[in-house]
Amino acid sequence: MARLLQAPPKFHPLEWDIANKMQSASTESQKSRSERLTAESQRLLDEIEKTTQKTQSDVNKKIEQRQEEIKFWKQELDNKLEQIFHETELLLTFKTRLEKSLESCKEPLDVAQKCLLNRQRRAGIDLVHDEVEQELMKEAEVLQGVIALLERTLDQTNEQIRLSRSAKYNLEMDLKDKFTALMIDDYCASLTNNTPDIRYADHTVKVDGNFVSPEDWIDFSNINVEKAEKQRNNSLALRTLIDSILSQTASDMRRQCEAVNVAFRKRVKEVRDAKHQLERLLVMVMDETASQEKNIEALKKAIADKEGPVKVAQTRLVARNHRPNVELCYDTVQHRLTSEVHEITKNIERQGTLAQAESELKGLSRRQLSLEEEIQVKENTLYIDEVLCMQMRESIHINNF
Repeated sequence: MARLLQAPPKFHPLEWDIANKMQSASTESQKSRSERLTAESQRLLDEIEKTTQKTQSDVNKKIEQRQEEIKFWKQELDNKLEQIFHETELLLTFKTRLEKSLESCKEPLDVAQKCLLNRQRRAGIDLVHDEVEQELMKEAEVLQGVIALLERTLDQTNEQIRLSRSAKYNLEMDLKDKFTALMIDDYCASLTNNTPDIRYADHTVKVDGNFVSPEDWIDFSNINVEKAEKQRNNSLALRTLIDSILSQTASDMRRQCEAVNVAFRKRVKEVRDAKHQLERLLVMVMDETASQEKNIEALKKAIADKEGPVKVAQTRLVARNHRPNVELCYDTVQHRLTSEVHEITKNIERQGTLAQAESELKGLSRRQLSLEEEIQVKENTLYIDEVLCMQMRESIHINNF
């Protein structure tokens, strides 16, 4: 118990002095290290602040540069979009022209085919493969060729419109993305350290596979612009071709149509002249028929007039043949009677041209019938060519579209 109450050991004054000095030295050392750390921290803070400000300023400049790049390509895309849109609208008008031109070919072709069909109803010798038929067949071939060409060109135009619209769609999608990207970068450019809605976000610096390189980004828009420009140039060339085709086909159809009309007018004149010639021949035959009929009547009358004299002469001869015996003499009377009978008989036989005249009259009748039939053929041909065909062709109008 006495040990428990024993007083703590006493230190030597030297130890006390040393302990005080050590406390002072330790404090000075701690203070010095703290001051150095404070100075280093301040320097580091200043450096970090400057670096942060510099980096943020550089980022701001990069964002600004990026905005300018996006605006540049957005303007390029806008310009090309306007050009391709305008060109597509123009090509659509050319498509309408092609469709109208194609539609306008149907009536002339229908008329040409109907004319060929109507002319098959010509009769007899007039069913001839004449110049009109040749020109009509050529016209049908020209029109069918024009229709085939216009149809191919229309298909080509539809395909070009599809390609142009595809290029236009790509431009619009690219523009839409550029607009969104520009809005995002505008938002980013507006952010400051004091903006209320800034916040921490995890995993923001992670680069995944969706990112593309700046070169690929430029190439993407450049390819869209080049494709649009290519389709615009193709459309321009196609419009020039369509203009040429429409002009040339209209000229070909108009020229062939006129060739057919000229051939029709020429043929109608030829048929009408032939008909007039046949009518003159018919009049001549009818006149000759009337003359021959009069001739036959005269011949018949002449033969009838000789019946009395020949009967008298023959009766006298019969009577004188009954003279008796020596009185049956071949005297001058007998000689003259015999001569008279021979003479009258010979004259009657000379008038045997009656059969020939009657044969000629039949021939004239057949010729008249043939001429009348041929005139009817010519009238039928004139009706087909002049009334049915030529009047039908008046409805043909070859227009430039």
